[in-house]
Formats: sequence, structure tokens, C-alpha cells
Amino acid sequence: MRWKGWDHVLLDPVTGTVQPHGSPAQHLDAIAPVIISASRSTDIPALYGDWFMERLKRGYVTWKSPFDGRILPVSFVNTRVFVFWSKNPRPFIPFLTELKREDRQCLFLFTLNNYEKENLEPGIPLLKKRIRTFTDLSLLIGRTRLTWRFDPLLLSNSVTVDELLGRIGSIGDQIARYTERLVFSFIDIARYPRVQRNLARSDLSGIREFTPDEMRQFASGLSELNEDWGLLLQSCGEGIDLSAYGISHGECISYDQVVREFSGDPLLMAFLKPPDDPSFRERRKRDLKDPGQRGRCGCMVSKDIGCYSTCMHGCRYCYATSSPARAEKNYQKYCEDKERGIIHPGITG
Repeated sequence: MRWKGWDHVLLDPVTGTVQPHGSPAQHLDAIAPVIISASRSTDIPALYGDWFMERLKRGYVTWKSPFDGRILPVSFVNTRVFVFWSKNPRPFIPFLTELKREDRQCLFLFTLNNYEKENLEPGIPLLKKRIRTFTDLSLLIGRTRLTWRFDPLLLSNSVTVDELLGRIGSIGDQIARYTERLVFSFIDIARYPRVQRNLARSDLSGIREFTPDEMRQFASGLSELNEDWGLLLQSCGEGIDLSAYGISHGECISYDQVVREFSGDPLLMAFLKPPDDPSFRERRKRDLKDPGQRGRCGCMVSKDIGCYSTCMHGCRYCYATSSPARAEKNYQKYCEDKERGIIHPGITG
């Protein structure tokens, strides 16, 4: 948790209510972020919607650092926007009515890939069902608040650049009118030992990164597809310049999108301070860049509340799961506790 700009509040651990400073020592010292990310670490909408909604009522969660194991209380008292990341938000759709009724503002980042032939994402629904979920979600929350992510882009013995473009083209033809933005990134294998280990455990062979020439070949093909779609195309965390193909360096959690979508929220705007002066606005965007992400990531700051090794999708390229067995153990414990009526402050307890 590198960003130091969040307010701190004291919480009653039972009620989740904010307490005055100088309260008894048993109260929790919590950060109170304005933007919550739920989550880069696991699929909360698909698997932990009950947990999220219950903790929202309680007013706070606890987050466990994947690096040193420390527990950090996170209060929702200042939260103005929830950013949901998911490959299968269908189970969460019933909760959105309640969130809207409570005037909870949210954005969705829907990762909609097609690696069915390779079985790279064995725990998610069939592609046709996910496409239907995408359209249903768009109709519910609005196309400008739903971003299509195709992440990661990878190549293998069976997935060439042309094959990948064909698969993306098929999806885009069906969903382009239900969103306004496509964000993508190229897989990094060499950089992440956990990704290497997870791929090595599978029976798949030949999965590899793009060369720079292949990146440009892909960008050219995507640009041609986009002539029919008219989407904003953005790369995520990439160093290569693809502007010649109409593709900008982007951000999944976008300052500009948040300002545009929630401009009527004075508390949020006070935090973002969106000025009329474009040069000042760019400086403010830099001030709010998330230091906890990769250097080339353009996302604005948020607090993630997810937990590693809790996702059951089983994606072969996952960086957030140490092993499928550990993820299954954590998920089964969560389900058993939920059956007994126990919802812990953190996903794993």
C-alpha cells in the first residue's frame, strides 16, 4: 500500500462506525479511500459478491498484504466509486439494483477473452454466455461505465496474430455498441515467475510473448477492425508506441472517465480537483497516478480489497494465484463459513 494520501479514521470493529480520535485502543486504525478496486487480485463479482455486500453494510473490510501478510482495515466512509474487475459478473448483477438504490457509484472492467480452444480459462462460462452477460450489464449500468478488456494477449502454437485478431473481431462485432472502450495488454511471462510456474503446471506448450513486430502487426489489424466499431483503443502498461494505429497508452481506472461519469458528485470532484486548465489537469492526473502498480500503468490511485490465491477461474497464466489447490482451499473455507452465517472482514478471514 504505497499511496499515502488516504484519510485515516478510527473504527468500531463491531459496528464499523467511525469513532472520534482518542477512542479506546481496541478501535481499528483504518484508511478511508475514495476509490475502491474490487479487485485485481481475485474475481469478487463472480465469487465473493455476498462477502462484498455484507461488508459494505458493515462499513469496512480488512485487506491482507500479499508481501508481508500485514492486515490493513479499509473503511468505506469516504468511498465514492467502486471499480469492479471480473471475467464473470453474472452472479453480481442482482446486487447492482441494491447498489443503485443506495446511490453507490460503480464502473466495471469486464475481461472478455476467447481462449476456449486452448482451455486457458477453465473456470469461467462459455464465451456465448459471457457475451450475453456483457450486453446485459451494459444495459443495466450504461455503456460508458463498462470497459471491455482483452487481457492478456498471448501467442502459442495454435494462436497466431491472425487467429487472435479473428477471435477479437468476432467478439467486437457483437459487443462494440455496448461499450466505448477496449483496453488490452500483451502477456509478460519472463517478468513474472508465478506466471511461468502456472504455465509450466499446465499441459499447454508454445505459449509465448509477442515480439515488437508482432505487436505492431496486431495493432494494425485491430485498427482495421475498429473502423467498424469506433471504440477508444488503449494499451495497458505497455512501453511500445502504437499511436500510429490509433491506439493510445491508457489506464483501466481512468481519471478522465471518472471525472466525466461522476461530475455531479461534489465530494469526488473535490478529491479529483478537475480544473478547467488542461495543463493543471494533467498535473493532477500525475499526482493521482497509482504508485502501487507497474511503472507504465496509467491507472489512477485506488485501494484494492481483494486477496491473492482465492480465485477459482483457474486461468493458466494467472499472476495472482500461487496454486490451484491453495485457491480451492481458500474458496472452500469461505463457502463453509458462509453456510454457517460467518462473513469475515477479509475474504480469507
